[in-house]
Amino acid sequence: MRGAIAAGHPLTAEAGGRVLRAGGNAVDALLAAAFTAFVTEGPLTGPAGGGLLLVHEHGGETTLLDCFFAAPATRLGEMDEVLIDFEDAGTQVFHVGDGSVAVPGLLAGLEEAHRRFATLPWANLVEPALELARHGVVCDEPRAFLHRILAQILLRDEEGQRVYGNPARVVTDDLCPTLERIRDTGSEAIAELLPEFQDDLASYEVSARAPLEANLLGCRVFAAPEPSRGGRIVLEILESLAGAGSPSLHDEARALQLAYGASASGLLTGTTHVSVVDASGTAAGLSSTLGSGSGVFRGGAQLNNMLGELDVIGVGLRAPGTRLPTMLTPTLVLEDERPRLILGSAGSVRLAGAIAQVAWNVLRWSAPVAKAIDAPRMHVEGSTLHLEGGIADDAELRLPDSWEIVRWAGLNLYFGGVQAVELRSDGTLAAAGDPRRGGAGLVVT
Repeated sequence: MRGAIAAGHPLTAEAGGRVLRAGGNAVDALLAAAFTAFVTEGPLTGPAGGGLLLVHEHGGETTLLDCFFAAPATRLGEMDEVLIDFEDAGTQVFHVGDGSVAVPGLLAGLEEAHRRFATLPWANLVEPALELARHGVVCDEPRAFLHRILAQILLRDEEGQRVYGNPARVVTDDLCPTLERIRDTGSEAIAELLPEFQDDLASYEVSARAPLEANLLGCRVFAAPEPSRGGRIVLEILESLAGAGSPSLHDEARALQLAYGASASGLLTGTTHVSVVDASGTAAGLSSTLGSGSGVFRGGAQLNNMLGELDVIGVGLRAPGTRLPTMLTPTLVLEDERPRLILGSAGSVRLAGAIAQVAWNVLRWSAPVAKAIDAPRMHVEGSTLHLEGGIADDAELRLPDSWEIVRWAGLNLYFGGVQAVELRSDGTLAAAGDPRRGGAGLVVT
């Protein structure tokens, strides 16, 4: 089937592209890509991950499947602190270890999406990931950088050292039996990795939620509701920009400032996103994460550290089974009731601003998705305005003195990692991944 897919790794996108070529729909392609990302993007997503999955059915409804993390009845153990050096983004303290692991919902969410929307057998969609895991993955430059800065987490235990100990190659043999169990038993496989959470997993339910919605520039824009905080921020930024008509740099900064409020600071955690649209008009987007990863490996897969993401979830106690908050927000734009744009981003709290800025470039300025993603971005923390490299040197002259400007030298992963696909009114498809994080887009004709 004709379609377009964008993902956080070229091999992730190619796995979904092969499914489209074989006649699968957008959800089939997304599922194959999601499983493949367990192999290619293991520091960011995996069987012990959580996520939000948005699906628009051709001529039908738009549904948000909440498969994010839940609080466990009992923690696995204690948390440790590690100091990670993000080089030009500074150092940050992460909380990892057994006590940081939350109840994962990603596999249950993928299974629910398959039951509701897919057309190809589950086992067929897991097979591309399994085939790749048997051979391992060569590290390209974005992955080598990521693995280097996360080395204290990825190499924390012996199993992680087997997977990430070779800087040039991810060795994924240990993941093969896990993927085989996923292929054969579906979401039941996660209980085998986390038997301590057996009761928590048995009571976990994927929630189908109505997305947030706004009418902007003649389009309907859908974003994630609670437990996401990011969906509201995306819509508020876009509403402010649309109200300003042709906003100045100051207007754009104020839109981010007002939408974020006190929620603009956060760690550089690991997330990835897949966006797919097919020629029939079905569209799907999945944002998934392990947090920064716990440094605890089982079955070749890293467990999450979402109980350690204190900048997002806070420090208070949570009742067992309650969903943890997140900034993730797969986002959809409908124009004349057809999918015009579907996108999502990595980047912790900054991902909402990244999504809004890319969507604005496409919808207001008719920028192709690749140019919209490549365009320099900003982020606001209180009165501090971060300007990515590429914004005009004289831009500061047009800003009030109330802004404290932080200039960045070039494009940087601090400003997110957006993956987006579009279906234009003339039927043309396009896809683009974010160069800040080694993303890739692919069009199947």
